[in-house]
Amino acid sequence: MQTITRFAPSPTGFLHLGGARTALFNYVFARSKNGLFKIRIEDTDVTRNKTETTQSILDDLNWLGINFNGKIIYQSKNIKDHIDLANSLINKGLAYKCFHDELF
Repeated sequence: MQTITRFAPSPTGFLHLGGARTALFNYVFARSKNGLFKIRIEDTDVTRNKTETTQSILDDLNWLGINFNGKIIYQSKNIKDHIDLANSLINKGLAYKCFHDELF
């Protein structure tokens, strides 16, 4: 089985040291196993996402020499799949809906 790692930054802020460290570890591990390193942008928080922040994160990774394989995956494009899976779990009795109308 091929090793595939990923880095999934949220484009609500700039790349910080902890994120760079995580990306570097995942990148090095994938490369050490002749695997793939992918980028998945966690862009589901539409009120806080910024296009320029996404580009800044990608530029910073490039500056660090961390190259990814394939196309960038945008998490927001998978929302329908997530809803379908959640509904499937609910229909099988393996999950339940939360009806809280306020945040804790």
